[in-house]
Amino acid sequence: MLKTNDNTKTDILLEEIADYVLNKEIKSPEAFSTAHYILLDTLGCGILALNYPECTKLLGPVVAGTVVPNGTRVPGTSYVLDPVKGAFNIGCMIRWLDYNDTWLAAEWGHPSDNLGGILAVADYLSQVRISEGKEPLKVREVLEAMIKAHEIQGILALENSLNRVGLDHVHFVKIATTAVVTKMLGGTRQEIINALSNAWIDGASLRTYRHAPNTGSRKSWAAGDATSRGVHLAMMALKGEMGYPTALSAPGWGFQDVLFNKKEVVLSRPLDSYVMENILFKVSYPAEFHAQTAAECAVKLHPQIIDRLEEIDEIKIMTHESAIRIIDKTGPLNNPADRDHCLQYITAVGLLKGDITAEDYENEAAKDSRIDTLREKMNVVENKIYSEDYLDASKRSIANSVQIFFKDGTATESVEVEYPLGHRFRREEAIPKVKEKFTNNINTHYSSKQQHLIEEACYDQEKLASMNVNDFVNLFI
Repeated sequence: MLKTNDNTKTDILLEEIADYVLNKEIKSPEAFSTAHYILLDTLGCGILALNYPECTKLLGPVVAGTVVPNGTRVPGTSYVLDPVKGAFNIGCMIRWLDYNDTWLAAEWGHPSDNLGGILAVADYLSQVRISEGKEPLKVREVLEAMIKAHEIQGILALENSLNRVGLDHVHFVKIATTAVVTKMLGGTRQEIINALSNAWIDGASLRTYRHAPNTGSRKSWAAGDATSRGVHLAMMALKGEMGYPTALSAPGWGFQDVLFNKKEVVLSRPLDSYVMENILFKVSYPAEFHAQTAAECAVKLHPQIIDRLEEIDEIKIMTHESAIRIIDKTGPLNNPADRDHCLQYITAVGLLKGDITAEDYENEAAKDSRIDTLREKMNVVENKIYSEDYLDASKRSIANSVQIFFKDGTATESVEVEYPLGHRFRREEAIPKVKEKFTNNINTHYSSKQQHLIEEACYDQEKLASMNVNDFVNLFI
């Protein structure tokens, strides 16, 4: 019997995402307000990363001296690149220091990674339009694309755990970027579906580079790679490249059967603006987000223990299951990527310094023998309630507690933080810190005059939203 070759039916997930990016009007003032601060915070993280040669060595064109008419400008640099390479550059900067926003669910990730593709295409399109005597894009259009990219990546992450099958979360970055960028480029519903199908067929990176014994710097450019691939697939679709209607569900050959243990990929709630409204700002410390509250606990305990280091017998960290699965590490830590994803290392630095900065993960800082001495005294234990509240849609906590026990039988109080600074429940407290973080980050790269111009334009939400994208990018060149 011949197998049927009927492919007239399209996977419903592809249609739902395409219809959302094309037709959904975002009406939430909270989503746009949050997106405004996410835009600033994300770019600030990218600018700060330009201080690190391991990041900047990856930036620029594939071939030195390449000239691209109306090309994407890379903030903080003089590079003018094609939109695909521009997306990689911006995405690489954004993620390098693990300091941009975070989304935690069955799958984890950083939805602002999509800004690499969104801003690259928005700047390119704006300059093309100006060259044709047309109006450029406004920053509000960038904000809307961000809201929708956050939503696609975040809602996919709610119940579809890539990490459980060994795949990396940046696959959802590629899916989200592909969808919104195809729409930005003027793609039709079918072209968006075509591009999305190719993004799913690409498959996903393995998580090899996020875990011992192979933890390495690829985790800092993987999202840039994913968002740039989304731009590439979008531009191919606009040229008429075909799609594959059952890219997810094809028996034996689709994403679900080959890479997802034959489970259906689902959207567990309608696509709107839920993710942007509930996104987590990484305000206080450049550290993997499951450790943020542990870092807060450690910093609070610093004054009580810094003069009693030799007296410490045990450090008890109560945490949630996801933290244990991802960042509970013992033994040698080989590089900064290893250290900023280690719960014990982050907690030790917080206890010792009363602060944590990106420099604390570098090799020189890691030579402080006191860090490993404290790590060896740590006992990491799951708190079942923390694990339940982590997955509770009404709470979405990321709780940790830290308690120090001394050799004389005394102990500190158990310091607990359920919701990190940057959580929706602490948004009002966080926004001034987000602005302070942005100011500090751009201060590392720009003159005081240029910094003033950037802040004057960026802190007025209405003024920024109505600004031409090319003028916005000009501020950072």
